[in-house]
Amino acid sequence: MGNGASSYCRFLAGDDEGLHEIICEYREGLILYLNSFVQNIHTAEDLAEDVFTELAIHCPKFSEKCTFKTWLFAIGRNITAKYLRKHTRVSIVPPESQECLADEEDIERNYIKDEQKRMVHKALHSLNPEYRQVLFLSYFEGFSNEETALIMKKTKRQVESMLYNAKKALKNELERSGFEYEE
Repeated sequence: MGNGASSYCRFLAGDDEGLHEIICEYREGLILYLNSFVQNIHTAEDLAEDVFTELAIHCPKFSEKCTFKTWLFAIGRNITAKYLRKHTRVSIVPPESQECLADEEDIERNYIKDEQKRMVHKALHSLNPEYRQVLFLSYFEGFSNEETALIMKKTKRQVESMLYNAKKALKNELERSGFEYEE
């Protein structure tokens, strides 16, 4: 059992500190992942809160078929999908205007430290949502292809193909914006 899973078991046994540990460990990554769907950091924060509320109130069973993080992000994806179905008119903020969102910049500063990483981040936001999602899960969150497939409800083969195409699209976008590769 991983760290998140043991914290969740402690929470289920009555130790509220277990849930606090889960929130502290997974909150930022979950918010950024959910933001890739809704393109609004405040909505993503609300949805992440809904994920943790789901854990606290309904106490879903963790079956250990995957890692705790994979399971948690899949819950987040499902809650976000319900939200998007309910709110068909989601305001999509274009990548250029996202730079004005101070709250998002504060959270993302932890992930993006230098100019090259900022260029990669900006290029990611110009990709189609599935490409952005598969790259985020694989590279920023470190999920395996199998775990990414579980979260995205795809086959491992589909994820591998999507990763290949997403990296190709990202490379093209980076080259178009003048990104220089290190030797």
